[in-house]
Amino acid sequence: MSRIGRKPILIPPGVEVKISGNAVEVKGPRGKLKREFPAEFPVSIETGKVLVKRSSEERQARAYHGLVRALVNNMVTGVSQGFERRLQIMGVGYRASLEGKALKFLVGYSHPVEYKLPEGIEAKIEKNTLVILSGVDRQLVGQVAAEIRAIRPPSAYKELGIRYLEEKIKLKPGKTGATGAAGGAQAR
Repeated sequence: MSRIGRKPILIPPGVEVKISGNAVEVKGPRGKLKREFPAEFPVSIETGKVLVKRSSEERQARAYHGLVRALVNNMVTGVSQGFERRLQIMGVGYRASLEGKALKFLVGYSHPVEYKLPEGIEAKIEKNTLVILSGVDRQLVGQVAAEIRAIRPPSAYKELGIRYLEEKIKLKPGKTGATGAAGGAQAR
């Protein structure tokens, strides 16, 4: 049996879980999430805990058992605590601003790049170079962060671009060029 799949999910105070057929609905202080799961993985509630079981011992069912449990756990965590991703903008003159429900980036292009935030995602900007995304749906927060990072991915040669705050970029050495008199031109 899956080690992750068989672990019970504790329901924190203030969170309500409803199960109707294959659908699981979770309500909490930060919002509400609803998701349908395959019928092979019945979800049940027992004394303050959510349990995910599987109906067969096939390889595919064993593989998805832990996934279904992790998705339900993310729903419970999202409505109680929420999820957050931080993006850092690196580069001289690179910055971001928040205009209503849209982020505006100045990241070295000839024009500002505008990104409209989807429903359920909130953004804050600190020091013009740190973008903080938050929401209840972990998948949506991660997807939005990846789309924003793709506007100007970090460079491997210079520390330019948009990167996750905890991301480490290994810099590559640049070209060494010819050395000599006259600023790099070779003497004849």
